[in-house]
This record gives sequence, structure tokens and C-alpha cells, in this order.
Amino acid sequence: MLLYAITNRALLPADNSGGLISVARRWAARNIDYIQIREKDVAPDDLRELAQSIVSAVREINPTTKIILNGPADIALQSGADGVHLPANTQPSAAVEARALFSQSGREAILSHSCHSVEEVLKVREESQRDPHATTANTLILYAPVFEKVTPDGKIPGQGIDALRAAVHAAGNISVLALGGITPDNTPECLAAGAAGIAGIRLFLTSDLISSRSS
Repeated sequence: MLLYAITNRALLPADNSGGLISVARRWAARNIDYIQIREKDVAPDDLRELAQSIVSAVREINPTTKIILNGPADIALQSGADGVHLPANTQPSAAVEARALFSQSGREAILSHSCHSVEEVLKVREESQRDPHATTANTLILYAPVFEKVTPDGKIPGQGIDALRAAVHAAGNISVLALGGITPDNTPECLAAGAAGIAGIRLFLTSDLISSRSS
């Protein structure tokens, strides 16, 4: 089961980068597979510095944990991150450009994509098949929301397990991770539907799901 943790420093007791770095270090120690830095309100120079600090901290603890930046590909590359996360409304060229940029530096970019429908999943699959730098190993799909999601603006209805199962089928060999309302209790349902793992924000900040995971 792949574990994909997403940052949100606004949920921490102290809204600062130091707290976020400590959280990332703890995730790495618990063998989280992917950490997405999702701090959209941070200025580019500060985001680069934050990403560099998280990459450095995580590498000291667990070199197998991959860091993915929800932000510009050039900042991801400069900070030493392993790849980029692309929202569902991102232009198709963004994935090609991100992978090409990493490739020019002799590195392979991991790209994760937000998808909210089978059509979006198929689009990612088709684009990946056309990209010479894309493989099933360096492409991830975060399918959301699977279950009801509570946000500051209200509740977002979940699409359900059947929708997740359809997304997994549409993705082919690309790994699909379930996102949105994921809990330790409903994780087995997601895996039974074919998800390669789970993703979340609050899940990894508040749950004991990963506390005893071994390498």
C-alpha cells in the first residue's frame, strides 16, 4: 500500500515552516512513500527555501521517501524535489515540460495528477503514453474525492467506491491513490477497489494509521 501525505501548515499548532519540516521528518521516519508540499500561498523564493529544507530533512531520515512539489517545475528541480504535482485544470503541456526539464538535468521526474472523473484519468493516461519521458513508475493519479470531504466552505460529496474502481480500471497500469475522506476504517475498501494506496492531509496528521508501519 502506497502512502501519500500532503502538507498543510495551517493545520499545525504553529503556522511556520519549522513545524512543517518536523512533520515531514516524522513522516519519513514512518516510511511514507510520497510527501507532497502543498503550500500554495508561499512566495516563490520562500517556497524554494521551504522545499529545500524539507528535502534535506527527509533525505537524512529516509532516502526512499519521495518529495513532490505542488508548484512550478523549476522550483521543484532547484530544490532537489523528486517531481511535481499537477492539479486537474493544468494544461496538458505542463506534464511534458516538467519531465523534459528534469530530463535535461539528468533526472527523472515523478508526476502526480489530480483527477475527479474517469475522463480526466483517461486524459492523463493518454498524455503519459505520448510522453517519451513518462512511465507507469513515475506517474501517479490522485482520485478524489472518494468519500465526503469537509472543507472550510462546507461539505463536498464523495463519488464513492464504484467511481474509484472505474478510475482504477481507466488508469490501466498507472497507480491510482484514493483521496478525500480517507480514514483507517475505509482504507480496506479503497484497496479492494484496486487503489494502489491512499493519500490525504488530515489523515496523516491525526491518524495512527502509519505509526507502526515497518519498512
